[in-house]
Amino acid sequence: MLFVLAFIVLPAHAGNYESERFRIQYGAVNIGGENQVSSGGYNLSVSLGQNAAGEFQSNGYVVKAGFQYLHSIIPFRFTISNTNMNFGTIVPQVPATQQTVLTVSFGGAGAYQVTAQEETPLKTLAAVTIPDTACDNESDPCTETSSKPWRNAAAYGFGYNMSGEDIPPDFSDSGFYRPFPDLFSKESPETVMTSTNVGKNKQSTVTFKVNVSPIQAAGSYQSIVKFVATPSY
Repeated sequence: MLFVLAFIVLPAHAGNYESERFRIQYGAVNIGGENQVSSGGYNLSVSLGQNAAGEFQSNGYVVKAGFQYLHSIIPFRFTISNTNMNFGTIVPQVPATQQTVLTVSFGGAGAYQVTAQEETPLKTLAAVTIPDTACDNESDPCTETSSKPWRNAAAYGFGYNMSGEDIPPDFSDSGFYRPFPDLFSKESPETVMTSTNVGKNKQSTVTFKVNVSPIQAAGSYQSIVKFVATPSY
């Protein structure tokens, strides 16, 4: 058996990198690399890196130097299927629901998350509110971080259920709900989707639910619920 080692010496290059906002002087010394090597069955991105590879941190920045940490082929994308939830005329003790679908594509090396937060409870221009739900059992209520059953027509309020991919595990079935964290009350946004696994078009369904009492004041109620999707690499 003949075993041959072949060494090819490539020239080293250092470069300056500039834009309107920054200048990096002699940013890298590399011995080789190829953006893409391909054949009929694969695409391969190659880097031959610096002699001081690793992750370096200080206040305000993280540098992952030396080699590629991840060359993602799945761009990060987040969409919401319906951004206008119109419950129409709500009949007391007859719950009304609306749904929207959250879709995430993620190819990073870290994780992604989608958080939710309402600006205020549902309210009129005169500041009459529909309270956030406590679900069925007021002595053991659902919270912003823990869903509970909400099936009783005499349990009132506004809340949401999650179903689908990458959702919190406490949403065990379609009858479990949480109240949204409230920005007006300085409650922090809560995670409704998260995963470290890459994938395209991961989907979850948000079901918004409103149920009011017979003495709830008539009016046009509204709020804004913010969904924020954040990737990490």
